[in-house]
Amino acid sequence: MSARTRRLTTAQALVRFLAAQYTERDGVRHRLITGTWGVFGHGNVAGIGQALVEYADVMPFHQGRNEQAMVHAAVGHARHLDRLSAQAVTTSIGPGATNLVTGAALATINRLPVLLLPGDYFASHAADPLLQQLEHPLAGDASVNDTLRPVSRYFDRITRPEALIPAALNAMRVLADPAETGAVTLALPQDVQAEAADWPEEFFADRVWRVRRPAPDPLELADAAQTIRSAARPLIVAGGGVHHSAAEEALEALADATGIPVAATQAGKGSLRHDHPADLGAVGHTGTAVADALARTADLVIGVGTRHTDFTTASGTLFQHPAVRFLNLNITGFDAHKLAARTLVCDARTGLELLTEALSGYRVDPAYEAEYRAGKERWDRVVEAAFHGADDAVPTQTQVLGALDAVVGDTDVVLNAAGSLPGDLHKLWRARSPRQYHLEYGYSCMGYEIPAAIGVQLAAPGTPVWALVGDGTYLMNPTEIVTAVQERLPVKLVLVQNHGYASIGGLSESVGAERFGTDYRHRAPDGTFTGDPLPVDLAANAASLGMDVLRAKTLRELRAALATARAATRPTCVYVETDPAPTAPPAEAWWDVPVAEVSSRAPATAAREEYVRALADRRRHL
Repeated sequence: MSARTRRLTTAQALVRFLAAQYTERDGVRHRLITGTWGVFGHGNVAGIGQALVEYADVMPFHQGRNEQAMVHAAVGHARHLDRLSAQAVTTSIGPGATNLVTGAALATINRLPVLLLPGDYFASHAADPLLQQLEHPLAGDASVNDTLRPVSRYFDRITRPEALIPAALNAMRVLADPAETGAVTLALPQDVQAEAADWPEEFFADRVWRVRRPAPDPLELADAAQTIRSAARPLIVAGGGVHHSAAEEALEALADATGIPVAATQAGKGSLRHDHPADLGAVGHTGTAVADALARTADLVIGVGTRHTDFTTASGTLFQHPAVRFLNLNITGFDAHKLAARTLVCDARTGLELLTEALSGYRVDPAYEAEYRAGKERWDRVVEAAFHGADDAVPTQTQVLGALDAVVGDTDVVLNAAGSLPGDLHKLWRARSPRQYHLEYGYSCMGYEIPAAIGVQLAAPGTPVWALVGDGTYLMNPTEIVTAVQERLPVKLVLVQNHGYASIGGLSESVGAERFGTDYRHRAPDGTFTGDPLPVDLAANAASLGMDVLRAKTLRELRAALATARAATRPTCVYVETDPAPTAPPAEAWWDVPVAEVSSRAPATAAREEYVRALADRRRHL
């Protein structure tokens, strides 16, 4: 080996390269790839597996149980670290690789970085077909890994060792770019992983990827300021980009200076602390009464780091002012141009700071400020009513949240993704810090919560991390409990038993599908699932996987169990069966779920009539 090259296998070179990558933002350096998750099979054990042993001193390894869950853990980790760090996930060829697809979709939809390293067929085709290889009669280069192409922001198949260098550099470029980031896939043929080559030493030198804070175009900034000054009822909609940019203080400064109220998407909740005078809480289908009322009458909607999904816009029915206009501040032009908006394509923090300067001396009308503050006070009373109940009663789901609200500290992290909990949390949770509210609602993936809690716990040792799941979500993906036990991570699981898919059951009823197939029950004599609830003991299941389990039957017992769990130093589950009576405030805005146009059943016919009425409020903002 010469002084300028190092002879390594392709897999060894990749792991050594990843260990030397860094991001830097605002002069602070962060390791880009903080660790690698893996489940090994014949497609990666002799290549990446051996390389991770070779470089265990520089590349931390985490043992997963399910490939999809490993991606969720890596994504939760990256989100908590403001996308400045990510993790890699390696799998074998075949089912291990295809299990990555759901997690990759979640990462890319949410604009969160994760590096996927699935094994692949032999590039040489020496062993052909090999175990688990997909044979396509019209494409000799097809692989199951091609399913990852549409859900990846960057994809490459490394068919020669020398091809790794440009592919690895492109992968890091995308992972570190706030406008481009998402899932990145480097498919690794088994033979190439183990093949040796001479690698230039420069490939393994420390490399820093600077995360830029681009400023808005000066003319667009001036136009944006004038647009805001001319508005009578402006409203800010804060999205996840506020958090990713660490722009919370800049947003607060703008709200303090101008009095413009702030509503939040699921990803943006916590952009302002809940008790800030301008914070209206959630907006959209799962929004608060005050936020949605102002959204309907706003003449200017200022989106900051939001994708304007259907939940935020109430499927195009929320923003009803006849002359409503939109101004979008976003790092990506793709999102900035939604709703035919005026645009500020820039970093959120930089854009907000410059916008605040440009609005010097401007403030909303005092009557408007008094209006939304009064609405905020009314909503606070709604939250208090939903959170409280009798000590000896079986708690409702909203009272579970109230009990948790009374226990958590300002820096605790609360995670959720699917079921009926996201709606209740979005409406009711009182976020006290920027990272406390961690809802994955871009993909709303059942099974995200437990592995994501592990990822967050790895990112924030010593921080209490709570994963909130219903029974439907728990049954999707409980396996990473074993990982939490193995790693001695004191994650806290709040497991709500409601005997089925409660959220979809309610939606099913509202759209005329009569809750069909949504309850966990035995079949009745007529063949329907309307018999007794299934005798499934999820608490016993969690205990069998190594968790400490606390069972709570009353609200008083629940409060005590949550306090015990928060102080625990081991993975701990609080199990509670809730009163099914709905206590959450009803939806303040519509959501479009198409209803059968014709039916012989009365529930579907009635639901269709209501659906047609709601459609009349839809607008295309041009």
